[in-house]
Amino acid sequence: MTAPCRINARKFDGSIHRSWTADLVDENPDLFVLVGTFEHEVNHPDLGRIPIGTVSREFYWKNRNFNVFRFESADGAFMFFYCNINLPPVIGDRVLDYVDLDIDLLVRGRADVKILDEDDFENNRDALGYGDDIVMIAKNAVAELKEMIAAGVFPFEDLPD
Repeated sequence: MTAPCRINARKFDGSIHRSWTADLVDENPDLFVLVGTFEHEVNHPDLGRIPIGTVSREFYWKNRNFNVFRFESADGAFMFFYCNINLPPVIGDRVLDYVDLDIDLLVRGRADVKILDEDDFENNRDALGYGDDIVMIAKNAVAELKEMIAAGVFPFEDLPD
């Protein structure tokens, strides 16, 4: 099963923050799996240069408050994982939407995990009105991801030390 899909990362107020396309390659009761390829080079302050042809394997759990992107070079070599803290996705009519809660994790190895954008989360907590429930969701999602990374469970099973 392969179907092109539009992905919208939204802010808490519903506005679209980022949007891109990827192919829905698998779905099961817990997870959507999409694969996209960068058509333009991206220079990111935390990730560095992401060249054209970079592949993004994207894992969106239906009942978890994060998603995980596995970045690979065009030849299939592992680059890093990028994890977004978010509300669970909603999919319909070949569009997947999720609410991004700002905090991200950059994972280059089991012992190389960097939490990003906590300042954005704190700023948006006030600006966008994150309640205590959203703050707890975000903290729990970060803790769950750290546990998954340390334990080497899917999709982190072949993560270098």
